[in-house]
Amino acid sequence: MQTQLILDFLRQVARNNDREWFHAHKALYDAARADFEKGAAQAIARIAEFDPTVAHLTVKDVTYRFYRDTRFSPDKSPYKRHFGAYICARGKKSLHGGYYIHLEPGQCLVACGSYWLPTNILTACRNEIMANEEEWLRCVRNDDFLRLFGEPGGEWMESEHGFGLEMLKTCPAGFPRDYRHIAYLRMKNYCCWRRVADDFFEGDGWLDEAAAMMQTAKPMMDFMNAVIDDYE
Repeated sequence: MQTQLILDFLRQVARNNDREWFHAHKALYDAARADFEKGAAQAIARIAEFDPTVAHLTVKDVTYRFYRDTRFSPDKSPYKRHFGAYICARGKKSLHGGYYIHLEPGQCLVACGSYWLPTNILTACRNEIMANEEEWLRCVRNDDFLRLFGEPGGEWMESEHGFGLEMLKTCPAGFPRDYRHIAYLRMKNYCCWRRVADDFFEGDGWLDEAAAMMQTAKPMMDFMNAVIDDYE
């Protein structure tokens, strides 16, 4: 990808987030979007090498509209300030976990897993962790996973990596408070992420590095997808 082209456009949108400016600079958007979509297509192909379940996806399947839905938001600016691609075998609206790349000035990242699971599925995931503790710990306590993503918790806006975007403050109802791995039960999602430099996605070399991160996270995601898929 031409990271500088994409990020320069996003910086300009952040400063001029209105329809008049956008329509006057539509060519910039078209160029940035086309380059990001090229990168998304490359990501699908690279991920399919170790996860064939995503091989059928197209760019349209994994990318999002640039226009914001402002109906329920106090922020009425019409355009997003980032480009994102969610490469998920069952579609970007599915609860099934997938792979995510995010380009935003100062906030670029690579992520893997499931986001905002309903309470009933979270309960099933927590039960699965307790029932198959050794398998779960092999997924999330190995050296590579801990080096890349760390322990449960962390604020993604402030940390360089994290496992989980939000945590319960206490033990979830119905689970033992003295469980020795309680942090994994307090998680409200099972998504791990790592922030990357703004120039990380430049060119084509990022594909192997991102794939290595995703492959490290895949056993955790597969563990959870085995539970989630029973509900879809």
